[in-house]
Amino acid sequence: MQPKYRFYATILDAFWGYLNSDVIWDKYWGWSENPPHTPEEFHELQFQELIDRINRKPFDSEKADRGTAFNEVIDCMIENRKSETVKVEKVYKVNRFGACDEMGKPLYYDEEETKEVIALKATYNNREFTFPISLCREFAAYYKGALTQQRVEAILPTAYGNVLVYGLIDELMPTSVHDVKTTGSYTVGKFKDHHQHLVYPYALLQNGSDVRTFEYNIVEFNKAGYPVDTYTETYVFNPKRDIPILTNHCEEFIRFLEENRELITDKKIFGGEN
Repeated sequence: MQPKYRFYATILDAFWGYLNSDVIWDKYWGWSENPPHTPEEFHELQFQELIDRINRKPFDSEKADRGTAFNEVIDCMIENRKSETVKVEKVYKVNRFGACDEMGKPLYYDEEETKEVIALKATYNNREFTFPISLCREFAAYYKGALTQQRVEAILPTAYGNVLVYGLIDELMPTSVHDVKTTGSYTVGKFKDHHQHLVYPYALLQNGSDVRTFEYNIVEFNKAGYPVDTYTETYVFNPKRDIPILTNHCEEFIRFLEENRELITDKKIFGGEN
């Protein structure tokens, strides 16, 4: 039976951000004497951003590209393959040597490239990102044997009709689901209100795979693009608790969509094809 609506996991996150725009504004600018927007202006920006995402308006984001590139590098290592979407090059350690005069001023120096790989340079969307090989190996080893980029979907009944919820699991292990996150700033519980840890285990369960443990595996990068630290957030799917939460959020989203139907040009979200 054709579903009335189709929601991917991260569009539910975008809707949650719109609903909680006041909380988000207060977190980032509540302390500021000269915020870039008023709470009302920020709410309007969040509204427009949500409509643009529903309509799949293209957007350019270095942060998103870094996440895509890192994920693809890890998947290539897991599957021992070359990438078709990201250009990956090895970065070798360079030894520098030379001589100084009596005052310590360099007379000359030279450098020699060794055969020791210290990083991988990934080029994606005309942007270059460098990831330390130790970080890449740590993630790839953690996911050894994983199924990568697994699409999952399932029907979720709601008061307004059936919703197809779906998404791409980054790494699917026999007893756990993993989503790789890259961020410029990490605080504990950053992803607790995201919906991947509801949608993916629900979809797996509906398709006969009872995998309830979900991990966000997070790398924090500084402004220069170097990794600062790694973190893990673990959630265990509880159908009795979590299916009503997911259903209620989807029903709220449906009410929003119907109220703003005239602004929505991409009809996929209404279960159809463009």
